[in-house]
Amino acid sequence: MIQERLEEILRAAPVIPVVVIEHAAAAVPLARALVAGGLPVIEITLRTPAALEAIRAIAAEVEGAIPGAGTVIAPAQYAQVAKAGARFAVSPGATPRLLDAAGDCGIAPLPGIATASEAMALIERGYRFAKLFPAEASGGTAFLSSIASPLPQLTFCPTGGITLASAPQYLKLPNVICVGGSWMVGRAAIAAGDWEGITQAARQAAALGGARLSNCNEIISEE
Repeated sequence: MIQERLEEILRAAPVIPVVVIEHAAAAVPLARALVAGGLPVIEITLRTPAALEAIRAIAAEVEGAIPGAGTVIAPAQYAQVAKAGARFAVSPGATPRLLDAAGDCGIAPLPGIATASEAMALIERGYRFAKLFPAEASGGTAFLSSIASPLPQLTFCPTGGITLASAPQYLKLPNVICVGGSWMVGRAAIAAGDWEGITQAARQAAALGGARLSNCNEIISEE
């Protein structure tokens, strides 16, 4: 059931904004700007002290948002982000301890891989979805194309170095469900409170998916 839930989340939009929030007060207006632009799934990275409070505020106050946690690297963080209201948890890699904890967290885990062996380890545990990270540095579209035939069990959300210009090349691949990116949520734009600019950038990103865009209200109504 968790893998099915994760698939619904990943299909909600072609791009998942990967956000670093320095101040929790920016979380709600930022999330509203992204949702207004057609990007409801938002990964808030656990790189700042404000991250958990930001997730909590978005989950409680932003209608239509599907908040998740990024940079989950310790087993204990699963419980923390789940309590804050995260719907999914993204990791840059996948250690055995982290994967063991993910099975008990109650939210959808999206572990990262960068090699075929790491991908096979996830398949052995029943995973159907993974993050390719860092995507560009790990071979990008060429790597994903190469492993599509020998490892058809996995579908990817590549993240790391992807831009508005390169995202369409990833989204064309049959083993890519969406991409992660930060180009529409730059720190300068967040610090300046340029919510309209972020909404416009989100619209550009959302348009990359075309027919892939789905009605995220169905996902939210399951809760």
